Amino acid sequence: MEKSIIEKFKNLVKERNLLGELVEVKCCPLDAERAIGKTERTDFPLLKGKEKLMEANFLGSRGQAYTDDFGDFSATLQDVLSLSMERSFHRAVFISTLNAVMRHLRLISGTIHCRDQGPGKCAEKVVDMLSSRFGSPKVALVGLQPAIAERVSSRFFLRIADLDPDNIGKKKFGTVIMDGEKDVKEILDWCDVALVTGTSAVNNTLEPILKICNYNKKTVILYGVTIAGISHLLGMERFCPESS
Repeated sequence: MEKSIIEKFKNLVKERNLLGELVEVKCCPLDAERAIGKTERTDFPLLKGKEKLMEANFLGSRGQAYTDDFGDFSATLQDVLSLSMERSFHRAVFISTLNAVMRHLRLISGTIHCRDQGPGKCAEKVVDMLSSRFGSPKVALVGLQPAIAERVSSRFFLRIADLDPDNIGKKKFGTVIMDGEKDVKEILDWCDVALVTGTSAVNNTLEPILKICNYNKKTVILYGVTIAGISHLLGMERFCPESS
C-alpha cells in the first residue's frame, strides 16, 4: 500500500473533522450470491471461493474490496487508519472503509459490485471503450476477470497476468496466463493499454505495476469496485460501468 494513499485519506478525513469521531465501521465477507447474484458464468473467483468481497458500512454508505484474506472487523475510523498494512486482510479493511467514507462524502460512486448480468454487460462496454478510444490496441489484462478476458480476446490482441497459481501457465481465451509477479513487466512492456484490477491494491502489487507503466508511458485503466477511492485519490482513470 502506497504511503501517499494512506496520507491522502488521513488528510481527507481530518479536513472533514472525522478523524476523531467514534464511528463504527464493520467489514464482513459477503457470500457469492449476495456479492454477485446469479450469473451465466461459473469461473469468477468469487464463485470459486478463492476471493470474497469485504464490505464496510460508514454511516449508511457502503464500500467494497476484493480479498483472499477475509474475516469480520469492527472498529472506529481512527483505528482503521492506524492499521498496519502488512496483511492483505488489513489492506482490504482499509480500502473498503476508504470506499465507504468517500462515498459518504459524495466524492465517488460505484462502490458496490455489479450483479447478475452486470459482469457480461461490463465486458461488452470495455470492448466498446477500447475500440472507440484506441482502435486496435494490444491489451494487457492484469488480474484475470473471465468475462472481460473473453470479450477483449475476441476483438484485440490480449495477454493476461494473474496471481492465482491455478491459472498461471494455463491457456485461456487464446493466451497462456502469465505469472502476475514474475512476468508482469513483460506484458506491460508489450501492451498499448493496461487494464489493471483494483485488487492489485489489496495484494500490494499496484505500486510496482504503476511504476512500470509510468516509466514506459503506457495507458493505464483501473477496473473494479475495489479501486474506486484510490483511483480518485491518485487522479487515475477507473472503468466500472455496471457498479452501483
